[in-house]
Amino acid sequence: MALGQRLEIRQGQSLVMTPQLQQAIRLLQFSSVELAEYVEAELERNPLLSREEGSADAPTPEPVTEAAEPRSLSDLVASATPAGDMDAPREDMWEADGAADQGSSSQAPEGGPTTSLDWSRTGGGQGFEQELDPDANLTADLTLRAHLTAQADRAAFSPEARLIAQRLIDDTDEGGYLRADLDAVAQELGVGLADVYAVLERCQGFEPTGVMARDVAECLALQLAERNRLDPAMRAMLAHLDLVARRDLRGLRAVCGVDQDDVLDMIAEIRSLTPRPGAGFAGEAAGAVVPDIFVRELPDGAFSVELNPDALPRVLLDKTYYATVVAGARKEEDRQFLTECSANASWLVKSLDQRARTILKVAREIVRQQDMFFVQGVSGLRPLNLKTVAQAIDMHESTVSRATSSKFMATPRGVFELKYFFTASIQSADGGENHSAEAVRHRIKLLIESETPDDVLSDDDLVDRLKDIGIDIARRTVAKYREALRIPSSSVRKRMLVARAG
Repeated sequence: MALGQRLEIRQGQSLVMTPQLQQAIRLLQFSSVELAEYVEAELERNPLLSREEGSADAPTPEPVTEAAEPRSLSDLVASATPAGDMDAPREDMWEADGAADQGSSSQAPEGGPTTSLDWSRTGGGQGFEQELDPDANLTADLTLRAHLTAQADRAAFSPEARLIAQRLIDDTDEGGYLRADLDAVAQELGVGLADVYAVLERCQGFEPTGVMARDVAECLALQLAERNRLDPAMRAMLAHLDLVARRDLRGLRAVCGVDQDDVLDMIAEIRSLTPRPGAGFAGEAAGAVVPDIFVRELPDGAFSVELNPDALPRVLLDKTYYATVVAGARKEEDRQFLTECSANASWLVKSLDQRARTILKVAREIVRQQDMFFVQGVSGLRPLNLKTVAQAIDMHESTVSRATSSKFMATPRGVFELKYFFTASIQSADGGENHSAEAVRHRIKLLIESETPDDVLSDDDLVDRLKDIGIDIARRTVAKYREALRIPSSSVRKRMLVARAG
């Protein structure tokens, strides 16, 4: 078969995303912090962009049932006209990538993995039985890393050992645990594994006691060793912390080889230790959540939905400066550069405006769909997914997903991520309206909180109680929701209630 070249004309359709459209889609997905950083970088990069001076008036609250846009949106749009023939972003500009994004999730994620020990009662540098005093152990500015580095400087390490120590300190988290693979550290630094272990052993002698342990058992063992209480029985208990979490006294007596009184004393001693030795040091301050949406109840019982002006960057195209520099430009490349800057600035301003409108539109529909939540709380949540909201406001699911990603709503009941309001549907036992998965989890939590030592509900009992109130749910789903709430099994809860009552 002969090979040859030929010209062919084919007609077809394809989806092409311009750089401007890609930018608009990214802006929609950005959180308020990421958006502020992006706009700041654009202000430095584009000489025709300027920050709007003065504070704009806050948007007027509007009932969610009204279709008018808040007046503050006009403050976002510059009065300048774009250079060239660039079109403004359309209402459906976000939809261009919908065909390639059909796999968007329609539910909020459920819970995380369970843990074998409950450290929730533990404060920084305090024992299990003590109440947390947030100011008791905090230093002014000293971080754990700086504290460990200062001790390493005084430890008279050899240059090679000092390098290993600093690497291990860098891999220690804020709780005081070493999160490094020692084999990998040895290979990366070109040293022997035995040398890494030797340096780690010395670093584990630093203050606070228990620091740079690789797991909870090792952390507690270091603290017990300092008290000269790390005997064989205690080592056996540390090797079976799962039994301690379940308060399985019979199992602990068997593995430790001591009687019940000794087991109780050993448990009390473990509970007096600090499972997070680094928690008393300053860390990176968690940034406060800046809500993108405010929801307020009006006197007539309706809810107003408005944008937070503090979460909306205000930039504009400086037409006066643009006209001045264009008039003085002599080279064609200079004029081309200025024209490109003008087009990008105009597109950014309009993209920010369209982003705000889209978020507001999605938030209004969420409030309309979940209005009972604002009246009754979690029990009033209805099943809701991305598709329902997307169809109601005539947008694609991927657009709704981006508009709700890392966006927060301040309500009379607290601040919630917009994705919180998307929950799975649980069938009603009496054929009525389906129930929200989040509301069912809340019901399970309330039922368990009302337990007594003589009336502890198994998962089967919870299924029966939920069916009595019209919720048809499988036992395995109840178990999954209970574990997502980090609630132990009925046998463990019974032992804890009995011990608490005794």
